[in-house]
Amino acid sequence: MSENHPDGFLRSRRIPIAYRDPRLRTGDHLPVHAPDWAAGQLREQGSRCMDCGVPTCTAGCPIGNLIPDWNDLVHRGHWRDALERLHATNNFPEFTAYTCPAPCEPACVLATNDEAVTIKSIERAIVDMGWRHGWITAQPPSRRSGNRIAVVGSGPAGLACAQQSNRAGHRVTVFERDDAIGGLMAYGIPDFKFAKTQLARRVDQLEREGIAFRRGCEIGRDIPLASLRADFDAVCLAIGAQAPRPLDVPGRQLAGVHDAMDYLCRENRRQAGRPVDGPIEAEGRDVIVLGGGDTGADCVATAHRQHARSVTQIAIDAPRPLDRPADNPWPWWPRTQQPSYALDEGGRAEYNLDCGAFIDSDGDGHVDAVRFERVRWQHDDRGRRRGKTVVDDVRLPAGLVLIATGFTGPRLDRLAEQGLTTDSGGRLRADDRMMTSLPGVFAAGDACRGASLVVWAIGEGRDCARCIDVYLSGNSTLPASLRSGGRPLGG
Repeated sequence: MSENHPDGFLRSRRIPIAYRDPRLRTGDHLPVHAPDWAAGQLREQGSRCMDCGVPTCTAGCPIGNLIPDWNDLVHRGHWRDALERLHATNNFPEFTAYTCPAPCEPACVLATNDEAVTIKSIERAIVDMGWRHGWITAQPPSRRSGNRIAVVGSGPAGLACAQQSNRAGHRVTVFERDDAIGGLMAYGIPDFKFAKTQLARRVDQLEREGIAFRRGCEIGRDIPLASLRADFDAVCLAIGAQAPRPLDVPGRQLAGVHDAMDYLCRENRRQAGRPVDGPIEAEGRDVIVLGGGDTGADCVATAHRQHARSVTQIAIDAPRPLDRPADNPWPWWPRTQQPSYALDEGGRAEYNLDCGAFIDSDGDGHVDAVRFERVRWQHDDRGRRRGKTVVDDVRLPAGLVLIATGFTGPRLDRLAEQGLTTDSGGRLRADDRMMTSLPGVFAAGDACRGASLVVWAIGEGRDCARCIDVYLSGNSTLPASLRSGGRPLGG
């Protein structure tokens, strides 16, 4: 056992798990992070957690991860106990450890005037250690309730709801319209950011726990929602939010202009060795990525690996400041310019550009340029864009344009005909019990929140399982997440 150092944050500097050299990683689809890390280094990093009394890091985490607990356990070398504490609030910590932007870190008390604890790196190390030593095993329930639950959608929200519901003793079947389980984790996030072997072993764990999966089955097309309601005691709709925000500009129909998720999904299918209905190639092309968020960054990084001639990521707004604005104090998520792993690999970022048209100069039906207005925006008192001043016209060459400007809500398709109601943003309406307008039909994750983080989806799935358990059983011993959104989760 190591000696406890309450002043560890003074003894050690922040050293997260490193990225691989950009010059090497753009030549493959292996993880961008270094595959190996030293346990001693992570134990030292755990010592920087300062026993602050009020763990604002936990408050900054949407699922209330018990961060100080497992930081201290790692520091003391109790890795298996740390894994238990990590799993207490998070069914799939590798999902978050590899993809979450870690809102817990800027909420760390050290972040008020120093570098935050390497929370995300420690989380990754714990779950990596758990798989490496065989500590993560199937945990089937000791009894069955006799109730049957259908979960529609196998992304993080659906899988979390399924596992929690199964552990409450209910029989769970997950319906997935794609040919692979995982939703966004399977086809939306590149392999180099989240290796699909990590997903496969979780799916195997869930199957061993007794959860059934039906792949290639779309509810509303292959099976009516009404039939699902008749055959199951409760239904959870965890269908995500993949309807892209429309971009209505001239030339949108040109060849070479694609939605970002279509591009990422096809490349993920190719990397998985699955059939692809026409790959979208960046090789030798000037690539324009519209959108400055995470999806845009994943497109930039994928284009690098496809050997694009040039890659430019376009943001409609101005770059954010490097330091927190006065109206954005700790411990809130900092509205500052965040580093991009993708732009570290090459390419460039352009700001304050408003897309005006996609251009086909030679009349062959394929995009070859994009016209922008460089603008200065006027904002209202809530920070929303309310007007602009055009500073200049900008024209950039483009052989491939990827639109990563966000998502509005779920693709309801035929489900919209089943009596479900949506809000003004196209998201499924659900009450305080997470139940939709149809009795016994619940909704979780991006389908009712709108596009958000993987960690929010896991929390929503956990909460939905608890709400369903209360609905079926009258009470529940399943834990609620920290963020219940004001819902009376019962029990």
